Amino acid sequence: MVKIIGVRFRTAGKIYFFDPKDYDLKRGDHVIVETARGVEYGTVVGSPREVPDDQVVQPLKEVIRIATPKDDEQEAKNKEKEKEAFKICLEKIANRGLEMKLIDAEYTFDNNKVLFYFTADGRVDFRELVKDLASVFRTRIELRQIGVRDETKIRGGIGICGRPLCCHTHLSDFIPVSIKMAKEQNLSLNPTKISGVCGRLMCCLKHEEDTYEAINKKLPGVGDYVTTPDGLKGEVASVNVLRELVKVVVEEGDEKEIHEYHADELKFKKRHRKEKQLSEEELKELALLEKQDKSQGLDG
Repeated sequence: MVKIIGVRFRTAGKIYFFDPKDYDLKRGDHVIVETARGVEYGTVVGSPREVPDDQVVQPLKEVIRIATPKDDEQEAKNKEKEKEAFKICLEKIANRGLEMKLIDAEYTFDNNKVLFYFTADGRVDFRELVKDLASVFRTRIELRQIGVRDETKIRGGIGICGRPLCCHTHLSDFIPVSIKMAKEQNLSLNPTKISGVCGRLMCCLKHEEDTYEAINKKLPGVGDYVTTPDGLKGEVASVNVLRELVKVVVEEGDEKEIHEYHADELKFKKRHRKEKQLSEEELKELALLEKQDKSQGLDG
């Protein structure tokens, strides 16, 4: 077992492990650590804990120190400098006429490097742009092309649910999502309704997937025939998955009526749920959306 502390460098960013040494650290503390990019200012995301050796990438670097008021001041200054760097880079991109969209600018804590994040439809030759920027900032310059999901994670926003985006608030890594998850949750398969701000399948499709899969295994599907507690046979008209309620069309004499039952009250042969039949146009749209999601769904 090895003692570690989790540190983040961005809001909802990936968590990296460091050796806390003998420092008394707690969630929310700021620390100075050494990374592959140099000395960085990060935020502790939990108390020190022990994990198996195989869960840690060796060598495990140590926390240099707990951030001092001077370090906090330096970080605040870097944030201000990043705003100015962003404006300058925008001007240089416009002057060069490059087909790229600047997303963010970031200084390393020790000012040893300035990173610029951008999106573009294809490859961009930014060698001359790097020279322009290096002549202004007099430090190392790195331009990093990212995908649309990373862009949304950095910028944030409000989802169709009315809440801040999951990727910008709590998701450390992008999770694989698929059209199958939307089908399992009986959601509209209209691409405009299951796509997030980034244009890819919504990350939240994964949140309740396990629950829906477990419940759906013990529910009949729409169109299945079931036997009611009264011994009547009927066809399933609709299913409320989370409440496990089933509406059944039953024949009583010459009339058909719809009655609602709890799934446990019904008898039916459990089988694979029917796949929803889609139009050719819907299939093409969904195929394109899923292809895009697979190609860029794990950006960063």
